[in-house]
Order: sequence, then C-alpha cells, then structure tokens
Amino acid sequence: MDTVVTMAEWESKGELPEILFWVGCAGSFDERYKRVTRAFVTILQTTKTSFGVLGPEETCTGDPARRAGNEFLFQMQAMSNIQTLDRYKVKKIVTACPHCFNTLKNEYPALGGAYEVIHHSTFLQQLINDGKIKVTEGGVFKGKKITYHDSCYLGRANNVYEAPRAVLEALDADLVEMKRCRTTGLCCGAGGAQMFKEPEKGKKDINVERSDEALATGATTVAVACPFCMTMMSDGVKAREKEAEVSVKDLSELIAEAQGLKF
Repeated sequence: MDTVVTMAEWESKGELPEILFWVGCAGSFDERYKRVTRAFVTILQTTKTSFGVLGPEETCTGDPARRAGNEFLFQMQAMSNIQTLDRYKVKKIVTACPHCFNTLKNEYPALGGAYEVIHHSTFLQQLINDGKIKVTEGGVFKGKKITYHDSCYLGRANNVYEAPRAVLEALDADLVEMKRCRTTGLCCGAGGAQMFKEPEKGKKDINVERSDEALATGATTVAVACPFCMTMMSDGVKAREKEAEVSVKDLSELIAEAQGLKF
C-alpha cells in the first residue's frame, strides 16, 4: 500500500482529488477494522482512483452522539466537519461505514453540508462495472458459500441492497441468503448506540441470534459492510466457538483477496 495523500497535501499542490475517502472512527482506531481501511485503500490505489483523506482533520460525524440523545454534541461535531469539508471544496465522499454514510448523506444537508455521498459497496460495484476491478473466474472463492448480513443503515435506511450482493457475485462464490435478509434483515444488535453499552437482560443476545442465522446457512464466510456489524457478528461467531471454521470479512477484504492484493 502506497502512502495516502491528505487533502491538505492535495491543496498545497493546487489540486483536488476526485473523491474524499471518509475513513471513520472504526476505520482509524479499531484494530480489526483498520484492515478493512487498508484493503479499500489498496483497491483505490490499484485502480488508480484519485482520492484523499482528511487525516488528523477528520473527526467523528456525530452519529453516536445523536443516537445516544446528545443533539448538542452532534451539531457541534457536524458543523466542525462541514467547515472542514467546505474549506477543501469537497463534492464527493466515499465511506466504508454505513453510519457515517447515513449521517453525511441524510443529516448534514440540514446543517448546510450537501455532498454526493457513496457507500464503498456501491463504489466497488461501479469499479467492477467499469472494468477497473477484474476478478478471474475460478478464483479463491469459487464454490465457497458466502452469506451477506444487511446493515440497517445501508439496507432499510438507505435501500442499498443490490450493490453488496453484486460485489459478492463477482467473486464467483455461492451466495446463500439468511432467512431474514434485505428488507426483513435482523439488526446485528449494535444500532442506536447499543454497541457502547451492555445488553439488557434477556434470553439471548441479538448478535448471537443473528450469527446463528448466518451459521445455519452453512457458509464459511459471513460478509459484512459495516464496522459495527463486523464487531457484533465476529463476537457472535466466537460465542458459538466457530471462528476457526467461519470468518467474518468486509466486502473490500474479499475483493482484495480475490485479486491477490497485499494489504
């Protein structure tokens, strides 16, 4: 993976990249999700996509604060980010986090921040359709069962169902759906800031329930497209002591692996 150029460095050259890659808190600080960031950046660099990152100028979108009920903190974070984005004349944003995607796309315009925001699943599909990503038939995933977990903020909130599946179909794998999928998909259990607290008492944790549905498909890979879902589904698979047989991976990791890229 080559060095990633920041927006400040682009500006110093008097240029602007085609897209801003919004890394997000998980993509920056979570050890597991840093791997997803590296995979997606490697794909962007391999496809010669012109992109920049904010680097130390990027702060949280404010999504967790708003979901937890702290509207004041959300608006403070949002306004700060909008000022930064506008200073760099950002028009197009790509992010691997559905929570960042939903907030930037649907909630920032009310505060004056209007941008074209694309989730990385849709961007990967575009790269595949444009022939910039070529996955050879009969590759490492041929014949392997993969199931896809729909993220709430990607699926029900923004109606993005086909792009992730189109990306997985390019792998030449056997895509097997869970009983609850698409519009009837079950939440991983992290939404509404629930990820940051212990679950209420009950018979079964939601992430374990969802992971059981994934394991029931017989898939050896659970594909996700969200850092929250990555954590919850991974924990659910571990709870069933199946981590040696079933892996939880992001779409970008699967595409990078299928191309033999190192990240």
